[in-house]
Amino acid sequence: MSFRIRAARVSDLQHLYEMAKLTGGGFTNLPADRDSLTEKLERSERAYQSDTNEHGNDLFVMVLENVETGAVRGTSQLFTKVGQTWPFYSYRLSTLSQTSKELDRTFSAQMLSLVTDLEGASEVGGLFLHPGERAGGLGMLLARSRYLFIKEHRTRFGDKVFAELRGVIDEAGGSPFWDGLAGRFFGMSFQEADYFNAIHGNQFIADLMPKHPIYTAMLSETARASIGVPHTSGRAAMRMLETENFSYDGYVDIFDGGPTMAAKTNDVTSIRNSKSAAITAMADGEIKSIISHGSLLQFQATYAMVTETPDGVTIDQQAADNLGLNAGDMIRYIPR
Repeated sequence: MSFRIRAARVSDLQHLYEMAKLTGGGFTNLPADRDSLTEKLERSERAYQSDTNEHGNDLFVMVLENVETGAVRGTSQLFTKVGQTWPFYSYRLSTLSQTSKELDRTFSAQMLSLVTDLEGASEVGGLFLHPGERAGGLGMLLARSRYLFIKEHRTRFGDKVFAELRGVIDEAGGSPFWDGLAGRFFGMSFQEADYFNAIHGNQFIADLMPKHPIYTAMLSETARASIGVPHTSGRAAMRMLETENFSYDGYVDIFDGGPTMAAKTNDVTSIRNSKSAAITAMADGEIKSIISHGSLLQFQATYAMVTETPDGVTIDQQAADNLGLNAGDMIRYIPR
């Protein structure tokens, strides 16, 4: 398979812009706006060029590249510490139980509370795979390569990591959750609010959103039904996150109500179980794995057939060619 993950460059702008136009909305981390994408890529390049070991407010953008053609066919992002430029808001779903002695009945009501509980955590997001490449495990390569990057640069990431999954979007591009809740306070459609957030940030939520808890019983049936439910295209991503030891704990996106999955960083499966070893030779391997090599700007990842040996590992020649590896080079790897 002639694909590799590498650090994004400003020269990738056109590729990312074309992919952004295919997302269908509700994809804040990949707006179809050249200026915003350029700003992201420039910020990412600064992060890759920094050799700090501190947990700061960095963004790393990665791309999936066809090694043979040079075409960029997917992308993903890593935010090292959210909530630094502006507050990071979520809704937290909770239950309030109240008892009436006169009626001899107990009532339980679900509530949505606006919180900033996830500030300071790291986020994996912005994952998008070109529709023409949604086969062969390339989405898994995009997703899991990020965890190998975190492992290589552990001090730059927090002790908690989360992923926001896109929520339910209807055929017209609208959000039942937005229409039933936030849209009533902002006087704009979901598409307008989502685009504004992608370009300008979500401070307007803090300015205009009511701070008191919202009883879900007051929402429309369609809005309630969408709380914590991923978009149909995100169900596989949710299962993949669960495999990585992420879980849903009642946090949902303030725009579309999609679930937020979180984990302790050191407990993420691909971070906890990855190994580092030297390449001893190029040979047909036994176990299909994701391998990475290098750090920061030199970080790359690909699929490989790996065999563990007493002195290190062997990998197949195709994988070595994808990353330009030779015997003696160090790799990090995790079975697929």
